[in-house]
Amino acid sequence: PDPVAHGELVKVVADPEVDLVAYERDKIRGAIRTDFILSAEIVVITLGTVAAAAFATRVSVLVGIAALMTVGVYGLVAGIVKLDDAGVYLSRRSGDGAWPRFQRRLGHGILAAAPWLMKFLSIAGTAAMFLVGGGILVHGLAPLHHGVEVFAHWAETLPAAGDFASALTTMLANAGVGIVAGGLTLAVVNAVRRLRGSAGH
Repeated sequence: PDPVAHGELVKVVADPEVDLVAYERDKIRGAIRTDFILSAEIVVITLGTVAAAAFATRVSVLVGIAALMTVGVYGLVAGIVKLDDAGVYLSRRSGDGAWPRFQRRLGHGILAAAPWLMKFLSIAGTAAMFLVGGGILVHGLAPLHHGVEVFAHWAETLPAAGDFASALTTMLANAGVGIVAGGLTLAVVNAVRRLRGSAGH
């Protein structure tokens, strides 16, 4: 497992003042928050895609996408949260046959891979939020959209890698806009929290 994550977990478990249930709840809440933001971004993209369609079509598409994302997101979160439980269950299967041995090996493999999977999902989810959120802002703000198009067209003229360079430029620009917007939003939220804390004292 990831040594940093393992060290953090050991420290939390060894601290008698830490409420492990609350700690796990915070982890789950963070995963749900990330997936909720991605779901909202997908709904916004869908709305932009069917904006010119009839009202009934827009409503039915949005309802269908929202329902699918809700079931998919929370189903995925539930599956990830229970992944280590499944690994423990399989690793404790008894028996000497080939099938029980395979189940135990699979369980140990799941337990070994789960921390790395969580790390990957954390990084991938954050990157996806920046990319999708930045893309929404770029398409919604004409000056930004024009600027990104100019850079993308310039990258397209590069020899041997025009299409790839253009796509990469657009992706990096969307990510950059998302990171800047996220940083500004975080700064505003932290400032509001500090002001509320000062007012409370």
